Amino acid sequence: MVDAAANKAAVGRFLEDHAHVRRADNEHPALRGCAEIVWSEIPGCPADVPSLFYGLLDQVAAPEAARLLTNVLMSGVFHLSAAMPAALPFLLRLTADPGIPVRSDLLDLVVVTAELSRPVDADNERAVLLLGNDSDHPEREQCRAVFSAHASVLRTLLDDDGLNSADRTLLQQVVGLH
Repeated sequence: MVDAAANKAAVGRFLEDHAHVRRADNEHPALRGCAEIVWSEIPGCPADVPSLFYGLLDQVAAPEAARLLTNVLMSGVFHLSAAMPAALPFLLRLTADPGIPVRSDLLDLVVVTAELSRPVDADNERAVLLLGNDSDHPEREQCRAVFSAHASVLRTLLDDDGLNSADRTLLQQVVGLH
Protein backbone atom coordinates (compact mmCIF):
# COMPACT_ATOMS: atom_id res chain seq x y z
CA MET A 1 0.00 0.00 0.00
CA VAL A 2 1.27 3.46 -0.88
CA ASP A 3 1.83 5.70 2.14
CA ALA A 4 -0.21 8.94 2.00
CA ALA A 5 2.40 10.86 4.04
CA ALA A 6 5.14 9.71 1.69
CA ASN A 7 3.06 10.84 -1.30
CA LYS A 8 2.48 14.24 0.28
CA ALA A 9 6.21 14.64 1.00
CA ALA A 10 7.15 13.56 -2.54
CA VAL A 11 4.68 16.03 -4.05
CA GLY A 12 6.16 18.75 -1.81
CA ARG A 13 9.66 17.97 -3.09
CA PHE A 14 8.37 17.99 -6.66
CA LEU A 15 6.89 21.45 -6.14
CA GLU A 16 10.17 22.70 -4.66
CA ASP A 17 11.96 21.52 -7.79
CA HIS A 18 9.24 22.63 -10.22
CA ALA A 19 7.53 25.60 -8.55
CA HIS A 20 6.57 27.04 -11.95
CA VAL A 21 3.91 24.34 -12.47
CA ARG A 22 1.70 26.00 -9.84
CA ARG A 23 1.09 29.05 -12.05
CA ALA A 24 -2.47 29.56 -13.24
CA ASP A 25 -1.28 30.21 -16.82
CA ASN A 26 -0.61 26.48 -17.09
CA GLU A 27 -4.35 25.90 -17.54
CA HIS A 28 -5.03 23.43 -20.30
CA PRO A 29 -8.58 22.85 -21.60
CA ALA A 30 -8.37 19.22 -20.42
CA LEU A 31 -7.75 20.42 -16.86
CA ARG A 32 -10.70 22.79 -16.51
CA GLY A 33 -12.20 22.20 -13.08
CA CYS A 34 -9.18 20.36 -11.70
CA ALA A 35 -8.22 23.17 -9.32
CA GLU A 36 -11.79 23.46 -8.01
CA ILE A 37 -11.76 19.93 -6.58
CA VAL A 38 -10.84 19.84 -2.89
CA TRP A 39 -8.36 17.00 -3.32
CA SER A 40 -7.30 17.05 0.32
CA GLU A 41 -10.81 15.93 1.31
CA ILE A 42 -10.29 12.67 -0.58
CA PRO A 43 -8.78 10.08 1.79
CA GLY A 44 -5.03 9.74 1.31
CA CYS A 45 -4.85 12.44 -1.36
CA PRO A 46 -2.49 15.42 -1.21
CA ALA A 47 -3.97 18.88 -1.80
CA ASP A 48 -1.49 19.67 -4.59
CA VAL A 49 -2.82 17.17 -7.14
CA PRO A 50 -3.60 20.00 -9.62
CA SER A 51 0.10 20.90 -9.64
CA LEU A 52 0.91 17.33 -10.66
CA PHE A 53 -1.57 17.61 -13.53
CA TYR A 54 0.00 20.94 -14.56
CA GLY A 55 3.39 19.26 -14.33
CA LEU A 56 2.26 16.80 -17.01
CA LEU A 57 2.20 19.72 -19.44
CA ASP A 58 5.83 20.68 -18.82
CA GLN A 59 8.44 18.86 -20.89
CA VAL A 60 10.98 18.74 -18.04
CA ALA A 61 8.62 18.09 -15.11
CA ALA A 62 6.27 15.67 -16.91
CA PRO A 63 8.04 12.35 -16.20
CA GLU A 64 8.26 13.01 -12.45
CA ALA A 65 4.73 14.43 -12.36
CA ALA A 66 3.42 11.28 -14.09
CA ARG A 67 5.24 9.01 -11.64
CA LEU A 68 3.95 10.89 -8.60
CA LEU A 69 0.42 11.16 -9.95
CA THR A 70 0.40 7.40 -10.55
CA ASN A 71 1.50 6.85 -6.94
CA VAL A 72 -1.32 9.11 -5.70
CA LEU A 73 -3.95 7.44 -7.90
CA MET A 74 -2.98 3.87 -7.11
CA SER A 75 -3.32 2.77 -3.49
CA GLY A 76 -1.45 -0.45 -4.18
CA VAL A 77 -0.42 -2.79 -6.96
CA PHE A 78 -3.96 -4.02 -7.62
CA HIS A 79 -5.98 -1.15 -6.16
CA LEU A 80 -7.17 2.23 -7.32
CA SER A 81 -7.09 5.02 -4.77
CA ALA A 82 -10.17 6.94 -3.70
CA ALA A 83 -8.85 9.85 -5.82
CA MET A 84 -8.94 7.96 -9.12
CA PRO A 85 -12.62 8.62 -9.96
CA ALA A 86 -12.08 12.38 -9.52
CA ALA A 87 -8.83 12.32 -11.53
CA LEU A 88 -9.97 10.04 -14.35
CA PRO A 89 -11.80 12.67 -16.45
CA PHE A 90 -8.63 14.78 -16.54
CA LEU A 91 -6.46 11.76 -17.36
CA LEU A 92 -8.75 10.78 -20.22
CA ARG A 93 -8.81 14.26 -21.73
CA LEU A 94 -5.02 14.66 -21.39
CA THR A 95 -4.43 11.24 -22.93
CA ALA A 96 -6.47 12.30 -25.94
CA ASP A 97 -4.06 15.21 -26.53
CA PRO A 98 -1.09 14.06 -28.65
CA GLY A 99 0.96 17.04 -27.43
CA ILE A 100 1.22 15.83 -23.82
CA PRO A 101 4.88 14.87 -23.14
CA VAL A 102 4.05 11.71 -21.17
CA ARG A 103 0.97 10.71 -23.13
CA SER A 104 2.01 7.04 -23.43
CA ASP A 105 2.47 6.82 -19.64
CA LEU A 106 -1.00 8.29 -19.15
CA LEU A 107 -2.46 5.88 -21.69
CA ASP A 108 -0.92 3.01 -19.71
CA LEU A 109 -2.50 4.38 -16.51
CA VAL A 110 -5.89 4.64 -18.23
CA VAL A 111 -5.61 1.01 -19.39
CA VAL A 112 -4.63 -0.17 -15.88
CA THR A 113 -7.55 1.81 -14.46
CA ALA A 114 -9.93 0.20 -16.95
CA GLU A 115 -8.67 -3.24 -15.96
CA LEU A 116 -8.88 -2.58 -12.23
CA SER A 117 -12.34 -1.02 -12.59
CA ARG A 118 -13.85 -4.23 -13.84
CA PRO A 119 -16.24 -5.94 -11.44
CA VAL A 120 -14.76 -8.78 -9.40
CA ASP A 121 -16.60 -12.08 -9.48
CA ALA A 122 -17.45 -12.73 -5.82
CA ASP A 123 -17.31 -16.49 -6.50
CA ASN A 124 -13.71 -16.29 -7.72
CA GLU A 125 -11.74 -16.69 -4.50
CA ARG A 126 -8.40 -15.82 -6.10
CA ALA A 127 -9.75 -12.59 -7.62
CA VAL A 128 -11.35 -11.60 -4.33
CA LEU A 129 -8.12 -12.35 -2.48
CA LEU A 130 -6.08 -10.20 -4.89
CA LEU A 131 -8.55 -7.43 -5.60
CA GLY A 132 -11.05 -7.47 -2.76
CA ASN A 133 -14.82 -7.40 -2.96
CA ASP A 134 -16.51 -4.72 -5.05
CA SER A 135 -18.48 -3.60 -2.00
CA ASP A 136 -15.17 -2.66 -0.33
CA HIS A 137 -13.96 -0.70 -3.38
CA PRO A 138 -16.60 1.82 -4.54
CA GLU A 139 -13.94 3.52 -6.68
CA ARG A 140 -14.32 0.70 -9.23
CA GLU A 141 -17.96 1.45 -9.95
CA GLN A 142 -17.24 5.19 -9.84
CA CYS A 143 -14.49 4.77 -12.44
CA ARG A 144 -16.80 2.69 -14.64
CA ALA A 145 -19.28 5.59 -14.51
CA VAL A 146 -16.52 8.03 -15.52
CA PHE A 147 -15.49 5.79 -18.42
CA SER A 148 -19.11 5.63 -19.53
CA ALA A 149 -19.54 9.41 -19.29
CA HIS A 150 -16.37 9.93 -21.34
CA ALA A 151 -16.99 7.25 -23.98
CA SER A 152 -16.39 9.72 -26.82
CA VAL A 153 -12.86 10.41 -25.53
CA LEU A 154 -12.21 6.69 -25.17
CA ARG A 155 -13.32 6.11 -28.74
CA THR A 156 -10.59 8.49 -29.94
CA LEU A 157 -8.03 6.54 -27.90
CA LEU A 158 -8.96 3.31 -29.68
CA ASP A 159 -7.15 4.56 -32.78
CA ASP A 160 -3.91 5.10 -30.86
CA ASP A 161 -0.94 3.26 -32.36
CA GLY A 162 0.50 2.81 -28.85
CA LEU A 163 -2.27 0.38 -27.89
CA ASN A 164 -1.64 -3.31 -28.25
CA SER A 165 -4.58 -5.51 -29.25
CA ALA A 166 -5.35 -6.61 -25.66
CA ASP A 167 -5.46 -3.01 -24.42
CA ARG A 168 -7.59 -1.97 -27.40
CA THR A 169 -10.02 -4.80 -26.66
CA LEU A 170 -10.21 -3.81 -23.01
CA LEU A 171 -10.99 -0.17 -23.89
CA GLN A 172 -13.56 -1.33 -26.45
CA GLN A 173 -15.25 -3.30 -23.67
CA VAL A 174 -15.19 -0.25 -21.40
CA VAL A 175 -16.80 1.82 -24.16
CA GLY A 176 -19.27 -0.98 -24.89
CA LEU A 177 -18.16 -1.64 -28.47
CA HIS A 178 -17.11 -5.23 -27.94
